[in-house]
Formats: sequence, C-alpha cells, structure tokens
Amino acid sequence: MYALETNHEKLAKFSASQQKEVRERFREFLKLRGLRETRERIVILDAIYQTDDHIDADTLHLRLRQQNHEISRATVYNTLNLLLECQLVTRHQFGSLQAQYEPSFLFGQHDHLVCLDCKEVMEFCDPRIQSIQEMVADVYSFKIKRHTLNLYGHCTRADCINRSTKDVTA
Repeated sequence: MYALETNHEKLAKFSASQQKEVRERFREFLKLRGLRETRERIVILDAIYQTDDHIDADTLHLRLRQQNHEISRATVYNTLNLLLECQLVTRHQFGSLQAQYEPSFLFGQHDHLVCLDCKEVMEFCDPRIQSIQEMVADVYSFKIKRHTLNLYGHCTRADCINRSTKDVTA
C-alpha cells in the first residue's frame, strides 16, 4: 500500500529567504509590467503566504480588515489576479464553492479531496499520479505543464458537519 503525503504543514512555513524571493519575484513582475509596487499589494502577497490553508478573496479581505489594513475588496481581487499571472498563487474552483487561492511558490503537484458535506479541502500527493502523468505525456507526445485532480465525496470524520446519518455508511 502506498502512503499518501499530506501538504497541510507546507503552506505557512516559508523561510525568510524564501519570503524574500517571493517578494522579489513579485516586484520584478510589477516592474516589467510598468505597475507600481504598493504597500497594499505586498500586504496581500504576505497574507496569502502566511495562511495555512486555501483562502477565498472575501475571507482574505475580511482578515486584512481585521488586522487594520484599509484595503478595498477590489484591490484584493486585482492583486490576486496579478499574483495568478505571476504564478505565485494558484486558483482552485472546488465545485460550487467560491474560488480559493493558495501559494504556489516551490510547490510541486498536489491534488485535492473535497468533502461534499463540510466542504473541507484536503490535499494529498501520491507519486503514482506523477508516474501516470508522465506515461500519458509520453504516449501522446505531450508536454504537461500542470494538472488538476479534485476528488469529491464524503469524509468519514465523526465531526463532519452537514452530513446526514444516511451518508455515514454510503
């Protein structure tokens, strides 16, 4: 049996040098596009890289407001789009949930399990998926840049909210 590696510890654990490198990449990106490096943009970048899970734009905006940052919702959305373009964040659309974001600097491929009841998103990495991806690319003479695998179902945790008792055994 293969052990699945989870990625929960990875998100909020960046060294000072890695944080500096992320900031420098964003600064260069802004400079190349003739955009200003604003305090608000850097605060949003730092907030994304300090979160320990996926986060949607509205939750990010609320957290920043709670930390006394006067940043508009539009600035949050616009900066997230810049970070996507710069490839420092990844956007996920898990079913009908609002789009969620996570840092993508130094992260390899990983996939997601999404509980249809409590909406928890669990990350996992299984090397067999990478092997399959490489084989498919070889067979079809295709150079894969990234993939997305989201598996939807029902978690079996006792504290899973919104699950009816009939779903426990299904």
